[in-house]
Amino acid sequence: MERLEKDKQLKRIKEEVIKCQKCSLCQTRNLPVIGQGNHQAEIILIGEAPGASEDKTGRPFCGQAGRILDELLNSAGLKREKVYICNILKCRPPQNRNPQKEEIEACTSYLERQIAIIKPKIIGSLGNYSTAYLLEKFGLKNKIQGISKIHGQVFETKADFGPIKIIPLYHPAVVVYNQNMEKVLKNDFEILKR
Repeated sequence: MERLEKDKQLKRIKEEVIKCQKCSLCQTRNLPVIGQGNHQAEIILIGEAPGASEDKTGRPFCGQAGRILDELLNSAGLKREKVYICNILKCRPPQNRNPQKEEIEACTSYLERQIAIIKPKIIGSLGNYSTAYLLEKFGLKNKIQGISKIHGQVFETKADFGPIKIIPLYHPAVVVYNQNMEKVLKNDFEILKR
């Protein structure tokens, strides 16, 4: 798919998400957070849901966790503008609570289309919710475990557009609460780069 066609299709998703009312999160959001980055990216990073900063700006990972994500990308020699970053949910859950099953079911058709359009070689899943969703989606349900058990592992599978690798990663916000996790995340992001 050529670049302009990808841009057009991703813009169509953006327009749909802006009007979306598939779940109650549309009533409490300021701005939906669709995704941001390179439409030709080989790597997509998928978080769980927007937080307060993201809800204000419409940009993924722009708050404290976003600064940590930028540092992790830099430490691995990856540029933010070379990857694509999005979330399972496009709207912020109130008080940053965990995504609910029906919200995930309502929202992931957008994510699935984003993945199909961008056609990444690697998906880095940030946190338990995105990891569980992606492993199940790509036929690896039997590999689902807590992120502390499977972070940094590489799962090879197939998408409709070809082979992909899914790499579960801790969510960058974990460093906000526990500085000692930074080294673990840096090591995992090295795996992402390799």
